[in-house]
Amino acid sequence: MDAIERFLSRPTAKPYRSKDLEASETPFLNANGHLDFAPNDLENPKNWSKPRRWYITIVGVFLVVNATFASSSPSGCLEGISSTFGVSVEAAGLVITLFLLGYCAGPLFWAPLSEFYGRRFFFYISFIGYFAFNFLCAFANNFAALLVGRFITGTFASAALSNTPGVLADIWGPIERGNAMAVFSMMTFVGPSLGPVVSGFLQLKEDWRWNFYVLLWLAGFTMLLMFTLPETLPSIVLLNKARRLRRLKIPGYENVLAPVEATDRTLKGIFKVALLRPWIILIDPISLLVAVYLSVVYTLLYMLFTIYPIVFQQKRGWNSGVGELPLIGAVIGACLGGIVVFINSARDKRRMLAGIRSRAEDRLPIAMLGGIIFPVSMFFFAWTGEYNSVHWIVPTIAGVLLSNSYLMYAASALAANTICRSACGAAAPLFTQYMFDALGVGGGGSLIGGVACLLAPIPFIFYKYGEPIRVKSPFAPTPQEEGRGSTAEEKREEGEEAREEERGEGDLEKEVDVRRPSSDSSDGNMLPERDSTARLTANAGEEGNHEEARKKEIDV
Repeated sequence: MDAIERFLSRPTAKPYRSKDLEASETPFLNANGHLDFAPNDLENPKNWSKPRRWYITIVGVFLVVNATFASSSPSGCLEGISSTFGVSVEAAGLVITLFLLGYCAGPLFWAPLSEFYGRRFFFYISFIGYFAFNFLCAFANNFAALLVGRFITGTFASAALSNTPGVLADIWGPIERGNAMAVFSMMTFVGPSLGPVVSGFLQLKEDWRWNFYVLLWLAGFTMLLMFTLPETLPSIVLLNKARRLRRLKIPGYENVLAPVEATDRTLKGIFKVALLRPWIILIDPISLLVAVYLSVVYTLLYMLFTIYPIVFQQKRGWNSGVGELPLIGAVIGACLGGIVVFINSARDKRRMLAGIRSRAEDRLPIAMLGGIIFPVSMFFFAWTGEYNSVHWIVPTIAGVLLSNSYLMYAASALAANTICRSACGAAAPLFTQYMFDALGVGGGGSLIGGVACLLAPIPFIFYKYGEPIRVKSPFAPTPQEEGRGSTAEEKREEGEEAREEERGEGDLEKEVDVRRPSSDSSDGNMLPERDSTARLTANAGEEGNHEEARKKEIDV
C-alpha cells in the first residue's frame, strides 16, 4: 500500500515520504505563523529535481502543441470542407476564426480558476473537454455543428496556453525560466506551421475529417501524459501540505494554516480582477505598444496559412500537400529563434553569477534584432514570392527569417495582451485572400512590411526609456527608488538560485539529507537547524522582530 501511495504522490506533488516520516518532522512556519517552505524544501516546486521539472515542462509543451496544431490544421483542407457543406472557401475559413475566438474567451475564466483552485485539475477538465468536442468536429453532419465544435474546442484548448506559462513560473527560477519559455514560444509557432502540412496531404489522400481524426489521436496520447502532471502552484502545494499535517495531529501544530487559508480572497474578487485588469493595463504605454506589435505579428502568423497556398499552389501550381511543405521553413526558423533565446539566457546566467546587476530592458536586444529582421524578411518574402521565375527555396528561406524574427520578439514580450493578439489572428483568414488578390503578393507583403517598419522602433524606445516609464507605471513590479533595496535583494536571491543550479540537483538532495537527523532520534523531530534558524531570523528581521524569532527557536 505504501508503494502505491508513493507512486500516486507524484500528481499531488507530495515527495516520496511515508506517513511516519512526515509526522516526525517539525513544520516550518513563516514570520506570521503560517506554514511555509523550509530552506531547500523538496516540496517546493522550484527545488524539485531538474529532470522532473523538465518532464513537467515537456508535458506542458505537448498540451500547447495540441492547441496550436489544432488552431491552423483545417487551413490545409478548407476546399474539402467547402465542398462537403456547400459553402465558400472564405466561409470555411471560419473554422479557424472561431477556434481563435475561443482563445480570446478561454483565458478570462481558466486563468482565475487555476489561480484559485490550482493548475492540475483545470488541465484535466479543459483537455478532456477539448478531446470530447473534437468528436463533434470530426463527425459533424452540418456546417453549424462544425463551427460550434471549433469554438468550444478553442475555448478548452486555450487553458494550455494560459496556464502553461504559470506552471513554468512555478517550477523555474528567473534565470532558467528563460529557456523553458523559449521552448514554449517555439511551440506557439511550430504547432500552427505543421498543422496545414499534415492536413494538406490528408486532403489529397483522404478527406477533411481525417484532419480531426489526427487531432483526436494526438490528444489521446497527450492525455496519458497529462494525468502525470503534479500540482505546481506553491499556494496550493502548501494548502495540501497543511491539510495533511492537520490530519497527522502533530502536537502544537493541530491547527496549522497555509498562507492562502489565512487570506480573505474570494473567487468573485479574482474574477473581477481578471476581467478588468487586461483592459486597465492597456492604458500603460509599455503594455499597449507591445500588445499592438505582437497583434500585428500574430496576425501575420495566421495570414501565412493563406499566403503560402497563394504563392506555392495558386501561382506555382503545386498540389495541396506539397504546396504546404514550405511551411517547414517556418518551423526551422522558430527553432533557430529558440536557439538564440537559449544562448541569451546562458549569457544572462553568467552575468548573474558574476554579480552584474541587470535591468528588465537588458532582455530587449533580442527583440530589437527581431524588430529589424521582421520587415526585412517580409519584403524579401513578398517580392521573391511574386515572381515564379525565382526559385522556390528563396521565399522559403525568407519564411525561415520571418518566423525567426517572430520568436525573437515574442520570447521577450510574453506578457502582451493575449486577447488582442488572438482576436487579430482570428480575423486574418477572413481578409487575406481578398487583400492579396487585389494587391498581389508583392504589394500585400509590402503593406505588412511597411507596418512592421513603423513598429520596429518600439523595442529601441523601450530599451532607452523603459526604466523611467516603468517607474511611473502603476503596474510595473520594480520600485520607484533604486535605493530601497528590494531590487537588490531580489537580484541577490536570483544569484543564489543560479549558484544552486550550478551545484546540481544531486548536491542539493545530499545537503538536505545531511541536515536531517535519522527517523529514530529520541525527540522524533527532524528540523534542519541551521537553515531554519537563519530563515526564522531573516523573516523576523524583515519585520523588525528579532526577539520573536529567538523565542520561536527556543520553543522548537
